[in-house]
Amino acid sequence: MARWQPDAPGRLADAALDLFEEHGYEDTTVIEIAERAGLTKSTFFRYFPDKREVLFGRGTVTGLLVEGIASAPPGAGPLDTVADALDALGRTFFTDDRREFSGRRQAVLNAHTELREREALKRIDLTASMIEALERRGVPSLTARVAAQLGALVWEIAYDQWLDPDNSEGFGPLARQALAAVRAAEAEC
Repeated sequence: MARWQPDAPGRLADAALDLFEEHGYEDTTVIEIAERAGLTKSTFFRYFPDKREVLFGRGTVTGLLVEGIASAPPGAGPLDTVADALDALGRTFFTDDRREFSGRRQAVLNAHTELREREALKRIDLTASMIEALERRGVPSLTARVAAQLGALVWEIAYDQWLDPDNSEGFGPLARQALAAVRAAEAEC
């Protein structure tokens, strides 16, 4: 593969996932990932600080959620604002063409404690970023925290359903269904 080809981070992520599946996470080196992608070790480190991070998208999901919150309609309530951001995430990131890669990625994460721990930390960061984005919209801190925590729950439920090989529905509609279930549960309490 020629080094000048575009999307070095994507190529590195694809190569890493293939190698993690073939040889295991622990037995794969950064050099092997870079070589498989047709790149150099220094190019790898230009994009990722270590091999754990290659599967975590360099904050892409967080950035898209924050943008989605910022661009939600001005009159939207906090939870509807988060729902609009999740819809946008489904249209731009969790698309049908990424479903297979995401499922493979999740299987690798599930098989390694270190990667599951990193994923948990990323989800905490994601929730904190949603709180900050809601507060920038003028949502009071406690309300922003509750909406972001519920949004993270909705995201997790929708993501798990979206990864299910028997599911053909998009991420956005699944997030809306999960949000409806959260609201129904709240109404029953």
